[in-house]
Amino acid sequence: MSAAALQEVSTDALMREITRRLECQSKPDKRMILIGPPGCGKGTQSPKIKADHCLCHLATGDMLRAAVAARSPNGVRAKQAMESGGLVSDDIVVGIIEEAIKQTDCRNGFILDGFPRTVPQAKMLDEMLQKKGVCVDKVLDFQIPDEVLVERIEGRWIHADSGRSYHTKFSPPKIPGLDDLTGEPLMKRKDDNAATLKSRLDAFHTQTQPVIDYYQKAGRVVNIHANKPAADVEAQINSALK
Repeated sequence: MSAAALQEVSTDALMREITRRLECQSKPDKRMILIGPPGCGKGTQSPKIKADHCLCHLATGDMLRAAVAARSPNGVRAKQAMESGGLVSDDIVVGIIEEAIKQTDCRNGFILDGFPRTVPQAKMLDEMLQKKGVCVDKVLDFQIPDEVLVERIEGRWIHADSGRSYHTKFSPPKIPGLDDLTGEPLMKRKDDNAATLKSRLDAFHTQTQPVIDYYQKAGRVVNIHANKPAADVEAQINSALK
């Protein structure tokens, strides 16, 4: 932040940020993966986990877009793959994650959301972390019946820049259609509908169960019963991360 920009920040805001950073220095490192079907509540809980444990939140799509925009070596490779109509290879994605966790806001650890989706991806991720002398500490498996997800998905609204998630029934914004913190308009994802959800759920269960089984063998999986009020889910997560 430039000196001119810093002058615009209030003393109270600066003191709060200094206090937050001091508190973060005493937090233990944590590296975790969030696994769950679309609409399970990860979007509601991840900002709380991030804030409480001073972690960075790494969503695969966001990381890819950031790497492409920054023109990093892996970002360039990812752009070439996408422009040619191919898939971004696992080694590129793991390379982008490796770049991301070097950032200052990841010094206490990270929350991975949307990766790994397959066992080969999980093994590649583990190999990269092992070279750094660390590993995934916890895998939070958000469990919820498929039939409950339809109502959740169809009522979901998103703040595009932050990823904050709202629901017209279960977690509505203070002002309909607007983000609580910024007042900016909320958006609805084009694939938040019942037909698309069924297809996504089928793919999720087929791909992801082997990943859960892989980490279960290492004793790292904690089942989160996500078909409960947000406060109850938060309490389960807090217990799992003690």
